Amino acid sequence: MSSVQQQVDHDVVVDADVETVFDLVADVERWPQFHPSAVHAEVLHTNEKGELVQHWSLAGDSAVRTWRTVRRTDRPGRRIAFTYLDADAPATGIHGEWVFTEAVPDRTRVELRHGVEAPAGADLGPLLDRIDQDSKEHLETLRVTAGRHAELDELVLSFTDPLFVAGAIEDAYDYLYRADLWPERIPHVVGLAMTEDEPNIQFFDMDTKGPEGSVHTVRSVRICLPSRLIVYKQISLPAVLDAHTGHWRFTETPEGVIAEARHTSTIKPSALSLLGGATTVGEARRYLRRLLSANSMSNLRLAKAFAEERADS
Repeated sequence: MSSVQQQVDHDVVVDADVETVFDLVADVERWPQFHPSAVHAEVLHTNEKGELVQHWSLAGDSAVRTWRTVRRTDRPGRRIAFTYLDADAPATGIHGEWVFTEAVPDRTRVELRHGVEAPAGADLGPLLDRIDQDSKEHLETLRVTAGRHAELDELVLSFTDPLFVAGAIEDAYDYLYRADLWPERIPHVVGLAMTEDEPNIQFFDMDTKGPEGSVHTVRSVRICLPSRLIVYKQISLPAVLDAHTGHWRFTETPEGVIAEARHTSTIKPSALSLLGGATTVGEARRYLRRLLSANSMSNLRLAKAFAEERADS
């Protein structure tokens, strides 16, 4: 059967140096912090052919799609090529590349190119429309994020808190996986409505009580990878944040489990007054670190107690 190839090309000029822009695209695991629909990405394998990367992305506000690509990063040539392993029908293959060109110092032209192969006569309209829309959104995120890179170095707060658990990894994981039971188990969670239409893809609306007694509602999506990792992204956010992602990671050791909570938050400068009239970014960072760490460590200690009690029984 004969086949045809369609090309979808886009470009943007970014107010940042070429290395900064290249690094933002190359670091797929950091991308969900800045791109609204990206939830998680991780490098599964690396060899001489490139990196095997799995991506998870929102499809609306209640579904997630996932796919795998092979990426080949050419830093000297300022190119990142990619090939989809499982092209969406009716396409039989999708490949593309990012190309970075220094326009003038501290300005970079970025091209995002896709080639789509399909049988002759196939209706590629919906797929090409999606690639077109996704490409425009990715380039806009890149333009805004790279253009703010100096500011974001101060506004993005990222930290991890580990805790040793003398129990089974499955039990520690299960305690935090069962978010539907959190209102019964975790004191600061006062309500939670969860759906899991696809196995290990959770959406929930959670009501939490702050230290001053006020109740906040956030909507989150979680990617659960038994029994090693639970990744989350808040879809609706507290007023003081532009983004909030994180994970619960579980690492088995000869003695037990290291359970780790990670938070990455982007502070919204225009909302600093909500924390007090003259609150600085530095003060907001200290407040968030204290609040988020207290909540996650409380959760980890409860998971530790649960797993250790089962280990002793």
